[in-house]
Amino acid sequence: MDKKLIGVDLGGTTIKFAILTEKGEIQQKWSFETNILDDGAHIVPDIVESINHHLNLYGMEPEQFLGIGMGSPGTVDLEAGTVTGAYNLNWKTSQEVKKVVEEETKISFAIDNDANVAALGEQWKGAGENDKEVAFITLGTGVGGGLVSNGELLHGLGAAGEIGHMVVQPNGYLCTCGNHGCLETYASATGVVRVARDLAEEFAGDSKLKSALDDGQEITSKIVFDLAKEDDLLGKMVVDRVCYYLGLACGNIGNLLNPSSIIIGGGVSAAGVFLLSRVEKCFLEFAFPTVRKSTKLKLAQLGNEAGVIGAASLALRFK
Repeated sequence: MDKKLIGVDLGGTTIKFAILTEKGEIQQKWSFETNILDDGAHIVPDIVESINHHLNLYGMEPEQFLGIGMGSPGTVDLEAGTVTGAYNLNWKTSQEVKKVVEEETKISFAIDNDANVAALGEQWKGAGENDKEVAFITLGTGVGGGLVSNGELLHGLGAAGEIGHMVVQPNGYLCTCGNHGCLETYASATGVVRVARDLAEEFAGDSKLKSALDDGQEITSKIVFDLAKEDDLLGKMVVDRVCYYLGLACGNIGNLLNPSSIIIGGGVSAAGVFLLSRVEKCFLEFAFPTVRKSTKLKLAQLGNEAGVIGAASLALRFK
């Protein structure tokens, strides 16, 4: 009888769960709000309780599962199964996750960084088409990513795949990491708005975006892209600047790894082909000739399910 997988996507606001087949098909899913009170002390017990409750609800036993995989923010020690520095979870100290989950559920457990598992999800069941060489960039509040080579996630000594902290503009904007000019400061949702504010100061022409910024209205990356699609001159300038930096980053990733695809996901990627075609133009400018021909840029396909699917695939290592 085929065994099942459990995927857990741990986020600062929501924890998502899914039960999947070994082939990555979701059979059940549920979620609940993350309780980060008391230094995040409730998070792991809540996860355990929810898994046990749902197995009971579906009349399932631990023996029916190959394992549980989980994606978490913060720095993950893969062997120890601990997480440190997940500040959006209020986890200020190292958290024992693997030990507690395995003891309480009686199911094998594996954990990795949330951006890494989203990369695995897209590589396995999404735009990556199960190819062994895939890079993934997620554009949200920050910029994250994951690199899959020879079918395995690249970890380096722990911080491989920090695509958001690739420097694309020397001496550029100050990043939360302490460096200047990181991709995250230009291409994240907040980065897009930052670029818009900067360019608006020098812009003298007719523009709805300029007017909105001058009036002190709330601006989002979606508004910037929507106005650019309507031919707003300042909006187009902002999008071109953002896509230039994204294309430069993709060119560097392509030249370094030559994956079959570089997949762009996250909230900002909702701009779709409008974003992708402009990033691609800049990518072709910076990519090595062989890379231009072999590495393709794609939009992510799995949306919010990338995390649970990728997390579940971690459990396949117990096969």
